[in-house]
Amino acid sequence: MKEIFKILKNFTVPIIFCIGLLIVQANIDLRLPDYTANIINIGIQENGIVYAYPEVISKDIYETIRLINDQEIVKNSYELKSKEDFEDKELEEMLQKYPLLETESLYFVKELTTEEKEELEKSMALDFMFVEMLKHNGESLKDTYPIPEGISVYEAFKKMPQNEQAKIVENYHNAMNAYDFSMINQMATEYVKEEYKTIGIELNDIQTSYIIKNGLIMLLLSLSMMLVAIGVGFLASRIATKFSYLLRNKVVSKIMSFSSKEFDQFSVASLITRSTNDIQQIQMLFVMSLRILIYAPILGFGALFKVIGNSMNWVLGLGIGLIFIIILFLFVFAMPKFRRIQKLVDRLNLVTRERLTGEPVIRAFGTSAHEEERFDKANKQLANVTQFCDRTMGVLMPTILFIMNGIAILIIWVGSKQIDLGTLQVGTLMAFITYSIQVIMSFLMISMMSIMLPRAWVSVKRIAEILNTKNSIQELENPIPFKDIKGVIEFKNVSFKYPDAEEEVLKNITFKTKPGTTTAFIGATGSGKSTLINLIPRFFDPTEGEIIVDGINIKEASIKSLRDKIGYVPQKGILFSGTIESNVLFGVDKKDENKMKKACEVAQATEFIKNLPKEYHYEISQGGTNVSGGQRQRLSIARAIAKNPEFYIFDDSFSALDFKTDANLRKALREFTQEATIFIVAQRISSIMHADQIIVLDDGKIVGKGTHQELLKSCKIYKEIALSQLKESELNG
Repeated sequence: MKEIFKILKNFTVPIIFCIGLLIVQANIDLRLPDYTANIINIGIQENGIVYAYPEVISKDIYETIRLINDQEIVKNSYELKSKEDFEDKELEEMLQKYPLLETESLYFVKELTTEEKEELEKSMALDFMFVEMLKHNGESLKDTYPIPEGISVYEAFKKMPQNEQAKIVENYHNAMNAYDFSMINQMATEYVKEEYKTIGIELNDIQTSYIIKNGLIMLLLSLSMMLVAIGVGFLASRIATKFSYLLRNKVVSKIMSFSSKEFDQFSVASLITRSTNDIQQIQMLFVMSLRILIYAPILGFGALFKVIGNSMNWVLGLGIGLIFIIILFLFVFAMPKFRRIQKLVDRLNLVTRERLTGEPVIRAFGTSAHEEERFDKANKQLANVTQFCDRTMGVLMPTILFIMNGIAILIIWVGSKQIDLGTLQVGTLMAFITYSIQVIMSFLMISMMSIMLPRAWVSVKRIAEILNTKNSIQELENPIPFKDIKGVIEFKNVSFKYPDAEEEVLKNITFKTKPGTTTAFIGATGSGKSTLINLIPRFFDPTEGEIIVDGINIKEASIKSLRDKIGYVPQKGILFSGTIESNVLFGVDKKDENKMKKACEVAQATEFIKNLPKEYHYEISQGGTNVSGGQRQRLSIARAIAKNPEFYIFDDSFSALDFKTDANLRKALREFTQEATIFIVAQRISSIMHADQIIVLDDGKIVGKGTHQELLKSCKIYKEIALSQLKESELNG
């Protein structure tokens, strides 16, 4: 896991920047419902009048308010202006907006901060509404206070003694205490409209201006949110792609450093799935985390904060509770299924790979039906689990949408009653619905991620398992460079046992080679020949003893420098997709056509290459399936020759060649590799009888060592092998 976090550290700055963009996006998303509510509540219902006090007020009304409200905020917020206070150009505009200014002075509100506006509203709204009620509909006072005939209630109130005025105002305040402040503001706003009509202000202009202004702000916010969302998507995709690129490189690099022990531990099919499908799952998780997993809580908690204190919060709580039940169901019943998917993909990959690579054998033995059953079983297991997961996902979305729409209907039902009672406005209700949907959608997004997380987390652990695997073949931090000695390999009491095996495959192997010589290994099947030569390039490390190459213990040397000295030809001719040229020059740093042709000539491959279309540019399919076994072996040998190494290792590499081609190849090879040290593993005596040193293995031990003639005399096992292949007369040939 540490290795994965090391890669993540490279993206700290872009991830922080991405989170910052998400916060901006969420903030914009949370502001839009407020503007929608304002357009409905203020723009439509209140004709664009924001605060429950008039920005312009007649002198008479203002002075009456001052009789009953002597607070400093009211006194300091207005200033009296007449038409003489304006310049000609400005006066024309002011008279057009406020026709009453032509005949009398008006009080204009000063430039105030938002806090000052709110304080003025709290101080003035109730008293302004009281004065306007007296002016327009104050007949109810006649029942309580004697009003002289021929005089309006409003005029009578202004002429009353101050103590009587205070008493009337106190009774009014006590009566209005039963109402919510928002309700008082709504009623006060209606009287602000009446005052504006008296002054001659066009309410439609105020309303239109307010709606257009807020509409433009909403449009700009929406465009900003769109740009931020595009930026987040681009940045998240780029970070995730780069992260998966680096992670895949690290995983493949780690796999390439594995020895056969690690390959056996994981299996090739699993390693392929891990380096492709698993990393893709992690990449998807990365993208979704940056775009959803981080964004959803920010949006959800922000929306919850917006609706705190609302009387309808119990409806939202009901919706969240239902979603929690669904998420709990997912964790209990669905999560185990999601965890199984990756293992089943591994299994299907393994069966498919075996089916495709082993098709000739399957056909030859007539087991196609059995293999089809194996594939069908693995396929059905994966299909059933995937189907369950898909059905769960299919049910999840409609269920969440049902809950979300049900909650919206319940909010409207409860909210409509509050609107009818005057304790809630329509725009506030719509904003509450929007915030509720945002909260529910946040939980929906988190629940979607909760489904992806287990599968992706399994992938993270599978990748971490590869990266945390300690290689059985270890290299020193400061390897020792090779000496000037060339072509010398010495085995000193080397023994080897496969991991988890009980018995040793090789026991106390000791021999030494000289430059320009050929050392051959022969023995019965399972005697340890291939294992022995695989120790030279460090495909395995010996459990006991030392292998000295050019004077240096191979455990102390650089693996790359060691393998650069070796030209290796495995038992099975392995070719890569590409051309003959790319395969032959596979181990060569620079493209060299002459070197390639010479290598093919020595490997006896020139003749069949000339008969191919495009010759050296002939396309080789994956695994070299479009050439014969003997042709594959010759091209594999040519690949080793083109490298011109210090040591050649031929692991039973001549078995697919006919005797004539074998003889010609060995003759050409002797001439070309006079200074190189050659190791040959063979089953045919004819392939090794001219070797400088032949080592006979039996049950992992050396039972014979010498030339062909020496072994015929001194080694019974070698003579038995020789007589089983050649006539007595041919043994001395």
